[in-house]
Order: sequence, then C-alpha cells, then structure tokens
Amino acid sequence: MNEAAKRSPNTGWTVVLAGLGINLTLGILYAYSIFKEAIGASIKGHDGRFTWDLANLNDPYAVCCLVDAFAVFLAGSLQDKLGPRLIGVISGILSGLGLMWISLSYSLVSWVLGFGVLVGMGIGFGYASCVPPALKWFAPSKTGMIAGIVVAGFGLAPVYIAPLAEFLIDTYGISTSMMIFGASTLLVVCVLAQFLVNPPAGYRPEGMSEPSKTSAGSTSSHVVDFKPTEVLRTSAFYKLWLMLAISSGAGLMIIGNVAGIARQSLGAMAWIGVALMAVGNAGGRVVAGVLSDKIGRMRTVTIIMVAQAAIMVALLLAGSTNAIFMVFAATFVGFNYGANLSLFPASTKDFFGLKNFGANYGLVFTAWGVGGFVLPKLSQMIVAATGTFNAAYITAAILLAVSAGLSLMTKAPSKLLVS
Repeated sequence: MNEAAKRSPNTGWTVVLAGLGINLTLGILYAYSIFKEAIGASIKGHDGRFTWDLANLNDPYAVCCLVDAFAVFLAGSLQDKLGPRLIGVISGILSGLGLMWISLSYSLVSWVLGFGVLVGMGIGFGYASCVPPALKWFAPSKTGMIAGIVVAGFGLAPVYIAPLAEFLIDTYGISTSMMIFGASTLLVVCVLAQFLVNPPAGYRPEGMSEPSKTSAGSTSSHVVDFKPTEVLRTSAFYKLWLMLAISSGAGLMIIGNVAGIARQSLGAMAWIGVALMAVGNAGGRVVAGVLSDKIGRMRTVTIIMVAQAAIMVALLLAGSTNAIFMVFAATFVGFNYGANLSLFPASTKDFFGLKNFGANYGLVFTAWGVGGFVLPKLSQMIVAATGTFNAAYITAAILLAVSAGLSLMTKAPSKLLVS
C-alpha cells in the first residue's frame, strides 16, 4: 500500500470534520424562520423596507430548497469527475455572494435570486462535496454513522446561527446581518474545502471485505455499482424518491415556520425553539445513521416515518400555546427530519454502490427539493388563508403514514433487472 493510503485513516477523519464544519456554516438555511420573522415584522409595520405579500414570505426559502436539491445532482456528477475540493470552493463562493447580494436589497425578486438561487446552489455544491469523499474513506459497516456525522453539521447550525441572527438583526438590522453572514460563509467554506480529498487509488478501508448491511437488514458480500441511467430504471429509486420528498417536505414545513410557531408560546425567546429543533436535527442524523447500520436502513426509515406522523398529529391536537410541549415538539420534529438526511444517502450507497454515488444520490436528493418547495409553500398559503397550521398538520401526517407503508415494500434492486 502506498504512503498516502497508510495515512488514510487520519485523513478520512479530517475529511469528515471538514465536511462537518462546512455543513455547520451552510446550515443557515434552517435559520430562515428568524429572517422571515424580521421581514414579516417590516411588512406588517409598513416601515417602507420590505413590501412583500405575506403569502410570499416562504418563497426565498422554498426556492432555496428546490435549487439546492437539483444543484446536488449537478455538483455530485462534477464531484465524481473533478474531486470534492473544487466543488467545495464553488460552494463557498456561491453561498457567500448570494447572502451579500440580499444584504443590498429588500425586493422579493432579489431575495429569491440571492437566497433562493445562489445560496441554494451553494448549499447543494457544499453538500455534494462533503458526503461522497467522507463515505469513501470508511468501511460499509460505518456508512450510516459517517453520513450522520457529516450531515449533522447542517442540522446543528441553527444552535448558534439562530441566537446570532437574533442579536445581529436587533443590533445592526437585517441588511448588515446578511453581509456579515455572507462574508463569513465565503471565507470559512473556501478554507475548509481545502481538506476535502478522495482516497488514493487502490485504497481499501479496514473492514471493507466484511459483509455489509442491506436495506432489509440482511448481509451482502458486495454492492453492485449502478450508473445514473440504470438507477432511473429501478422501482427502488422511485420509492426512495417519494419517501424522501414526503419526509423532507413535512419536516421543512415546520422548520421554515418554527420561529413563528414557537413565538406563540415562547415570545421573544422563540429562538430557543429553533435551536432545540437544530439539536434534534443533528442528533437524529447521527442516531438514525448508527441504528440503521445495526438493524437496516428501511426498518429505521419505517420507525422514523411513523414517529414523524405521530408528532404532526400531536401538534394538531395540542396546538402551539404550551411552551413545554413546544420545546419537546421542536426537538422531536428536528430529530425525525434529520434522521432522513443520513438514512437516504446511506440507502443510496447500499442500493446503487459507491462508484457513482455523487450523481446517484443527486438524483435521489431532488426529492428533498421538490418536497421542500411544495409543502412549505402550501403551508404558508394555508396559514395566510386560515391563520392556523391545522390543515397542514393533517396533510403531512397522512402523507407520512403512506410513506411508512411504502418503506415496508422497498428493498435493494438487482442489477439483472436493468441490464
């Protein structure tokens, strides 16, 4: 084995930590509800800055989710060919410039283009630059754990971004705050991207020869590598896609509005709800990843979908005026949502192999964008029309129950079926 390969275990953990740091920076998406609160206050206060229609408050966030998802496919394909470092640098540039752009304007169009398109593309490129190289350094038996750790940063980010955003907006206003976030994002992501590297040629992680878990919890001595065109010819892809669209949409529907929901019971301390959701979001990614390594991906997905549906029903029945309930609800919504963001990349690797993982997971991840666009937009329209989230909770619970049933019928495909 060459010298680079001998140093690979430590290098692998460096890649994991760099990816964690990049996602901690790009997780500003999950703090959008704080920005939305400030924009909404400006609209309702008629101060002459933001003049949007209230029904459009979620538009930059929803577009960001949609663009992010399709950017992951593009960046994943490029990452497979060009390596993760360049893709990571592009991520920092796009995200930083997008945030700095919106600091210069109050118009809805500018925010949709700056936050929705540029930041969305930056987040997608960052996500695609972090997960694939990290997984390549470790054995299949650690897939769920490694994926969970890397993406945990994205979920954990609002723990510090939410109170920081509240402080900056109160002290300097939303425009200056966005400029500060933009400059910081550009610098931090571009620096950390220098540590993203793929393993050397011929590298095999310790334990690679051991049987790996399949989605049903059984073992397999090897995983066949699918090309993206072959992935699209399997029923497993469409089942994974639909489940991720539902789970991500249901989670993002709450995450994008958590500050407003929490403010009904927590008042000025609403950022606590955002932070607790972030803790749950990060914890769910790691815990579900580790659990799925032991009991199988789809069994874990079933548990998560049922739990997420139950939380939606609880929110419907209990409302959002009880502070203690909201603390627990925010944490568990975050936990269940975050779990999906480690389960589905791990499932994609299990089902379709690692060789074309960047492009293949990019295809699956488009579901996150579609779900994140449709359900948050729908929920904002419902709230604007009715003043409550009740209809949105009911819709999400039903869809999650359907998704749980679908997970019971999903298993790894055979390449013989598409050859």
